[in-house]
Amino acid sequence: MKQRVLSILVDNTAGVLSRVAGLFSRRGYNIDSITAGVTADPKFTRMTVVASGDELILEQITNQLSKLVDVLDIKVLEPEKSVNRELLLVKVAATVEERQNVISIANVFRANIVDIGQKSLVIELTGTRNKLEAFISLLEGYEILELARTGLTGLSRGADDVRFLK
Repeated sequence: MKQRVLSILVDNTAGVLSRVAGLFSRRGYNIDSITAGVTADPKFTRMTVVASGDELILEQITNQLSKLVDVLDIKVLEPEKSVNRELLLVKVAATVEERQNVISIANVFRANIVDIGQKSLVIELTGTRNKLEAFISLLEGYEILELARTGLTGLSRGADDVRFLK
């Protein structure tokens, strides 16, 4: 089973996320990850959708998405031709004695400590999925109280395939 990352430019209208997600659910396709946010032009939203399936299913997903009225552009983000990142926030239980060890692990990954409490730390890390997984695996000796991930977001490299809309 392959995974495909799609960058979808849509009109920034009410219900557009529901219509895109509904397309997947109606056809029994799974969304591995979905992120969405307004672009530099507030009339448009960029969605990054990660889907899995065989080549036929992935082509069907792309073709069906292109038929939605709100969808203006779809790009397949090939790993070697795009920049993809994910955000992780993790709250780790840490006593005063453990705190420096957890901070040292975070520093190796260039993570940021965004909150320190009496018994916990909140760490922010951005990077590839592999980087985030490696970081989480190093925290296995500590109690993870809460964890939140954004899902993948990305853009193609360079300016050759940028679509300008009016």
